[in-house]
Amino acid sequence: MKHLFALCALCWLPLSQAAPNINVGVFYDYLDGDKSTYLKRVFNGGDSTAFIKVTVMEIVYNADGTSQEVELKSNADNTARDGLMATPARMIVPANGMQSTRLLYLGERESERYFRLRFVPVMPEKDDEFGVSSDDREAYKNSLSAGVTVLAGFGTVFFVRPKTTRFDTRTEEREGEYGLRNAGNSVVVVDEFKDCSTAEPQDCQPITKSHILPGRDFSFTKQAGRTYRFTLIEGGEKNTHEVKG
Repeated sequence: MKHLFALCALCWLPLSQAAPNINVGVFYDYLDGDKSTYLKRVFNGGDSTAFIKVTVMEIVYNADGTSQEVELKSNADNTARDGLMATPARMIVPANGMQSTRLLYLGERESERYFRLRFVPVMPEKDDEFGVSSDDREAYKNSLSAGVTVLAGFGTVFFVRPKTTRFDTRTEEREGEYGLRNAGNSVVVVDEFKDCSTAEPQDCQPITKSHILPGRDFSFTKQAGRTYRFTLIEGGEKNTHEVKG
C-alpha cells in the first residue's frame, strides 16, 4: 500500500497589500530518538508584524489506516501534557524578521508518535497572551491596508522517533510490481520519486515524496520502457535506488 502523509496547509491568502507573510520552512520535521527538543524557525517576509498562535494536535492512526487529530492529554501525575509542547505558543514576528519556538517532547518513547503543528497569524485581542495594549492593537489593525485582510497560516507534520530507533526497510519485488516494507519502528522516506521514460528521460511524471510508517508498505507498478528512481531516507542515511520497468 502506498502511504502518503497528507500535509494540512491552511488555505488562507493575504488579500491586502500590507499584511504579514509567514514562512515556516520545511513542512516535515523529525525528532531523533536521543533528542527531546527541536527549534522551529518562523520567518515573516511581509511588511507588517505577525502575531502567530502555535497549536499542537496529535495524529493517531487507526487499524484501517485512517487517521484523526486529537488533543493532547496530561501525564499520569497531571504535571505536564503528554506529548509535544511549543514554547512560546504565541510569537510576535516583526516584518522581514524571524522568531523561533522550541518544541519540547514530554512522554513515552517506546513507539513513534506524530503531531500536527499549526502556525496561524491572528489579530491581537485582549487577554490573548500577546501582551499588547489596546492602543497598540488598534494601531496594528489600522496599519493594515483598508479592507478585509485574511492572514496566511500553515500546517506542518512533526515526527517523534522512538528512543531506541531501528530502521529495517525490506525490498519486495514481484512480477510487474516493486515494493518497500518498513519492518523497523520509525518512519522512512521515499524522496524525489521519479517515474520517467527510459527512451525519453524528459518524459516524467511529477516528482513525489512519500512517508512509510512502521509496518506499512510503499509500492508501484513497473511498466515496460519506464525507469523509476528515488532516494530512500532512513534517519540520517540516504541511498539512491533505480528500478527498470
